[in-house]
Amino acid sequence: MNPRESILELSRRMSASIIGQEEVVERLLLTLLCNGNALLEGLPGLAKTRAIKTLSENLQSDFSRIQFTPDLLPADITGSEMYLGENASERFQFQAGPIFANLVLADEINRSPAKVQAALLEAMEERQVTVAGKTHKMPALFMVLATQNPIEQEGTYPLPEAQMDRFLMHITMTYPDDASEKAIVRLVRRETSAATEQANPEIIPQNAIFQAREEIDAVSISDAMEDYLVALIAATRRPAELDADLARWIQVGASPRGSLALDKASRAYAWLQGEDHVTPDHLRAIVHDCLRHRLGLTYEAVAEGVTADDVITRIVNGVPVA
Repeated sequence: MNPRESILELSRRMSASIIGQEEVVERLLLTLLCNGNALLEGLPGLAKTRAIKTLSENLQSDFSRIQFTPDLLPADITGSEMYLGENASERFQFQAGPIFANLVLADEINRSPAKVQAALLEAMEERQVTVAGKTHKMPALFMVLATQNPIEQEGTYPLPEAQMDRFLMHITMTYPDDASEKAIVRLVRRETSAATEQANPEIIPQNAIFQAREEIDAVSISDAMEDYLVALIAATRRPAELDADLARWIQVGASPRGSLALDKASRAYAWLQGEDHVTPDHLRAIVHDCLRHRLGLTYEAVAEGVTADDVITRIVNGVPVA
């Protein structure tokens, strides 16, 4: 299989296990292809953990799960220097933490205070961890998938804006439709049946991801599409130029990381669709996932029940294509 066929096969396998969440599966693969990290938000029981585990099971990778709790320490994530004793040739040796894996599930990340959440920052952005003055590189294939529950806020710590900005995408998970719900019940029934024997398909090699990234780098984006991309970002920073309501709703616009995320994700999305160039439809398809966590809304917007998605939709409808 060529790289695109391998990624589409990986998508097919994940969608067969994560029923009714095809868009979430697609966004996770886009994040991996863009060498980014994702924040997955959804109610309990919507298969957030199952999604990343299914990805790991079908892709050649090491999987690590970190359950965030209020008593977690930064060293519990990054690792620490272990004392080996006076007679050892080296008195201290670095013991790697669970962050050193290909696919890292940071489960309920908002259950730990900021200093623990910040332990992920260097790994997520710079693909390295510094402990006791020594730098330790992350694997070549590396992605953090952090999850959080949108309704349970007691005993949680909101993610700092600096950390939110480091997620390529903020993916939201919703309830499946009735037909998918029925299929989920049947799937789990088959999985729990002792008589069911499932053949393990061939694992997708890591090299397929690296080759896919090289092909994505070759996807072109015209000057007109770059102008459209920049105009979408500019509308979050100077909303009064587009819409009086947007000016009341937006307090903080998207940073340059938002532009970079749109550029990377739109080219990866175009490649996934079999295209060699970016169109306005490609940008519109991923703009909500790339920007919903990068906007700071005013108290007035919150009081009126306006969400970040509402704001982005208003911007998309108002910004003309160059």
